[in-house]
Amino acid sequence: MLPRLLEYAERHVPGAEAGFKAKVVRWALVFDNQGRFLHPLDLRSSEKGNKGQLFNRCPDLSQPEMIASRSRHFLVDSAEKAVRLSNAPDSPKVLREYESFVSLLEGASSVLPELKRIASALRDDTSRSAIIAALTEKRAKPTDSVTIAVFGRSPTYLVDDDAWHGWWRQKRLDLVGKGSTPQKEASPSAKTGRRKGQAETSQQRMRCIASGELVEPLATHPKVSGLFDVGGLPTGDALISFDKESLRSYGLEQSRNAAVGEAEAARYRAALDTLLRDSRHRLAGAKVVHWFSKDPGLDPNDLLNEGFSQEEVDATVAQAEPEAMRRARELLTAIREGQRPDLGECRYFMLTLSGNSGRVVVRDWDEGQFETLLANVLAWFDDLAIVHREGGRRASPPKFWAVLGGLVRDLKEIPPPVSASLWRVAVHRLAIPHSLMAQALNRARLAVIQDEVPNHARMGLLRAYHVRKGDSAMTPELNEDHPSPAYHCGRLMAVLADLQYRALGDVGAGVVQRYYAAASSTPALVLGRLVRTAQFHLGKLEGGLAHWYDQRLAAIWARIKDSIPKTLTLEEQSLFALGYYHQKAAPKASAKTQIEDTKEVTNS
Repeated sequence: MLPRLLEYAERHVPGAEAGFKAKVVRWALVFDNQGRFLHPLDLRSSEKGNKGQLFNRCPDLSQPEMIASRSRHFLVDSAEKAVRLSNAPDSPKVLREYESFVSLLEGASSVLPELKRIASALRDDTSRSAIIAALTEKRAKPTDSVTIAVFGRSPTYLVDDDAWHGWWRQKRLDLVGKGSTPQKEASPSAKTGRRKGQAETSQQRMRCIASGELVEPLATHPKVSGLFDVGGLPTGDALISFDKESLRSYGLEQSRNAAVGEAEAARYRAALDTLLRDSRHRLAGAKVVHWFSKDPGLDPNDLLNEGFSQEEVDATVAQAEPEAMRRARELLTAIREGQRPDLGECRYFMLTLSGNSGRVVVRDWDEGQFETLLANVLAWFDDLAIVHREGGRRASPPKFWAVLGGLVRDLKEIPPPVSASLWRVAVHRLAIPHSLMAQALNRARLAVIQDEVPNHARMGLLRAYHVRKGDSAMTPELNEDHPSPAYHCGRLMAVLADLQYRALGDVGAGVVQRYYAAASSTPALVLGRLVRTAQFHLGKLEGGLAHWYDQRLAAIWARIKDSIPKTLTLEEQSLFALGYYHQKAAPKASAKTQIEDTKEVTNS
């Protein structure tokens, strides 16, 4: 995984190095060429969720480096640190951090002369009070990040000027050299696990697990940003971290147990920060990031969320397939027919991540051929295909979240492992877990009993469960030749329910509300009695319609024969539910034919 992240950084985050980091900045403090403060500039855009402007190369110190040097960041920091916008502006901590920020601006004036005048403005109480007042008027918070801009200068934002880079590299080395080093030394009894007679050194070079090169391993790794909304911390989370004796091997302390050099750590951190910032796929409590060895022009992972929500399916008059899905099928055909040899060797890489108490949790890592991923995602939608509840057409492809929603009353009830598991099922063409089938079945049963609108994604998931177990007879629409008696028992229940409604109208708690649960688990005890009762309902219909229903019942009984089950397993109960759903949709698809048949029988 780490070597792949380094490759990604080389291609997409060139120049990633320790001491630099991409940051999103909310405010720019705009000064003129003479160092006079003009106004604060809000860097947010109108785009939904935008929190500011991204600067790809900002100076940065890790937490251990700031503790060791008692210093702050340079050019980009919080409003509290930069101008003392705080509820306690005169506290020793705020004063110390503010002094550090201004001192760094003064030091960098050797390469950026305008910083001398800007630092003077920040030290001037009158000027700084004006800055605080302007920020407060715009409702800036002490924790909001700020940077420096100069009006009439190119580039406007000093952080975009590369003139300070060399100065900062040297300054960072000087800062880290002060006080205690952030690279914690090993204890006398645990000097990197050396053998007797080895020279004592706390900085023995080791083989980097990311690059394979001999490096001086970092004791603490830089924090990865972007997981605060899935269990991580706003300050970031460590991918590699060791702080307990039980996590150490051979007497190695801290991150020397998984040796990674400073340069490699900066690159993998930059890669993860970029991927998480651009991530479009979020599961319950986790995020999925992915990339390709070359740009395929289409992202199969996006297809999982290119389908339709339940509301969109309801509003769709005719069967529809997302444009991206149509292009995906064309692309897969082109690859298989040799028309796109450039994508034949394209590979994908996928990480599922979350945070936990300051640590990055890698829930899943996967890589493989792009063609396989594309085929698997398209197969996901093919296996979920189900007839629309109104009949006559198939329901539109559901979004991944719509499928998850079919398992529970509210999406907030989805545990992170469930969403991650189902995502893996989709991208790897795996069997649907039995536990998820049971959840979908339970919700489907409740929906029928409570007379709720059938959920297409839920019924599609039940069908996919059987398709992926090898049931080729489980078609999206009604299959009167399906070999399972449980399936036909469900069909029989649907016809009996429809017959009662035709004969008696809405009777409140009808045959479905009273008997569906029992019939779906012990059909032999229930269905025979319901069929006998149905004879009274047939007597209330006109001759042609009664004859039509009698034929339907006889045809289904012929499929069940003498093998009506006494009890049904959970898998068989799901077949019962699918049979019921298919049969309920089928009459709507043939309503015109049904009326014509009724008239024909009546006239004869």
